[in-house]
Amino acid sequence: ADRRGKAQLVAMFYTSCKFVCPLIVDSAKGVEHVLTPAERERLGILLVSMDPARDDTAALKAVADKRKLDPARWTLARTSDKQVRSLAALLGMRYRELADGEFNHTSMLVLLDAEGRKVTQTSVLGSVPDPEFIKQLKSLISR
Repeated sequence: ADRRGKAQLVAMFYTSCKFVCPLIVDSAKGVEHVLTPAERERLGILLVSMDPARDDTAALKAVADKRKLDPARWTLARTSDKQVRSLAALLGMRYRELADGEFNHTSMLVLLDAEGRKVTQTSVLGSVPDPEFIKQLKSLISR
């Protein structure tokens, strides 16, 4: 409810990940980079930890600071294990904790409209965003 009124780019990650999760952040930054300043103002970026036991607010802030994520647009969040499972299910993301404390998880960006409804998603990761995803994003935020 707090994010209602603005389109959201949402992904799930965890701060101790060394490989895919930094790429998820890079992918969101790539999406942000292709937008005009006015378009950026109409999009929030929400990264939710799938590891709330280890990802406290200090860990999330450390990632935001290290990656130079603008707090005016980016929110790194944590919630309870139960709510993480519910959010993952709603977004169509899957994850499971491995014996070594790492996670096997779906890696994607999800676009929600201003009412929180899922519009589209992409599994294309990297600094060059998925053109079809960008087309749908720009269409959504231009309304």
